[in-house]
Amino acid sequence: MADSSNPKPAEGTGSAQPAASKSASKPANPAFRMMGLPNIKFRLPSRNWMIFWTITGSFTAALIYDRREKRRAQQKWCDLVAHLSKETLPVEQMRRKITVFLAAPPGDGLRVARDHFKEYVKPILVAASVDYQVIEGRREGEVRAGLAEHIRRNRRRAGEPSTVVEEPSAESVVYETRTRIGVTDEPGPKGDLVIGRHTWKEYIRGLHEGWLGPLDPPPPPPSASEDHQPQAPASEEQPPSPSPEGSPESSETKPDTPSSEEKKDDAKEQEQKKPTGPTPTYLPTTAYDLQPLPPTLPSTLDGSVPIPFPHLLGFLNTPIRLYRYLNRRYLADEIGRDVAALVLASSSRPYSETTTTTTTTTSSDPSTTAETLETPTPEQTIVLIDAERDWHKSVHRTDDANPDKEREWLDPIVLDPRLASRMHRYTVSPEEEARATRIAHGEEYILGEERPAPVPVWKRLWIKYGYGEDEETLKRRPILGNLDNEDGE
Repeated sequence: MADSSNPKPAEGTGSAQPAASKSASKPANPAFRMMGLPNIKFRLPSRNWMIFWTITGSFTAALIYDRREKRRAQQKWCDLVAHLSKETLPVEQMRRKITVFLAAPPGDGLRVARDHFKEYVKPILVAASVDYQVIEGRREGEVRAGLAEHIRRNRRRAGEPSTVVEEPSAESVVYETRTRIGVTDEPGPKGDLVIGRHTWKEYIRGLHEGWLGPLDPPPPPPSASEDHQPQAPASEEQPPSPSPEGSPESSETKPDTPSSEEKKDDAKEQEQKKPTGPTPTYLPTTAYDLQPLPPTLPSTLDGSVPIPFPHLLGFLNTPIRLYRYLNRRYLADEIGRDVAALVLASSSRPYSETTTTTTTTTSSDPSTTAETLETPTPEQTIVLIDAERDWHKSVHRTDDANPDKEREWLDPIVLDPRLASRMHRYTVSPEEEARATRIAHGEEYILGEERPAPVPVWKRLWIKYGYGEDEETLKRRPILGNLDNEDGE
């Protein structure tokens, strides 16, 4: 028995709804169907795609913003020193030269340090047209040895007596040639640019070794093998062992086969050809107070500027490395300020001392009063000290076989008061800081010039497609035609 309360829907109405939905889902433009395009629906992507595009877009936007601000910061300091490149020099003077000290970071190679120099330091030096020389070190101790030898060479040229005969090199030949023809350096202060905490430690050590150490190299220490090796008397000679008459060794010799002595000599020659690393120290840190000051020591040493070099390795440090990667604009601004201070060399200050408070107790009884000691800490010993926490763990390992071996990177910095008082650091003056701020805001350009007015877009398009030329372009345009007959006759 059929239920009359639930009548069946009509066939016409049931078939009309699917047809209407199909017609609504079809694209309105028939050209899409002819080109074979699918049914394009504008809707939000799925949850997974939303997460992907959000993370990718945020990282890309942060990276683009950081690089743009980094370029602006570098351009600000480049424009601050660009007026130095327009200054003219006499023919007999060389451009002012600064010294850059560069060493491979702990646990990595020298290429990373070179890239850091080219990315943050070199653009400002090029903008000011300042010449520079680089003292590099691939291993620990090479910068110290290079700086010490450079100072000793200058002391010998100044007239201090020495028994060392310098070998002719390209640098010495150029120096002698310029001295003979009367070419001098540009008058003005020079400076040292030290990149990284590890390089700063070697710089301080080489500075003391070069000025306080002797000019002649120390005698080589006797090797342990020579001390314990018994020496046979020269008069005793071992007779050659007799060989049987019929043996092939007595009748024929093999000249092509090298003997054991020749092999040992070849091995010794190969060992001598290999690089032996930096030269040994001429002066230990414990003998600074015992050395007299050389007569050629100036009253004030060349100013120095330590440059930060953050370098962190390790997979577990990826979040910190990503944060630094996306905030390079602050590093570029800090390094640009320090390099501009060295290039301008208009303001400097001596290295200061900070007071460190330490609390000590004389007995184990807690009721006794603790003694508070205030010790002065020179600024040179704490410069860029936070970078030591980023060094690779392999650097902090000590040699158990030779615990007394000196390590420039691990040993604390030892200063001689006579040299520490002669050191000073370049800074940016308040006037130059204010001018850099105006340059960043577009209110001022290179010193003595005004920023050119921006050219409108319509005028650039007008010039690009040949409908006109700029006035400055017309001034620089060469004159073409018959110069002998200007009237065209």
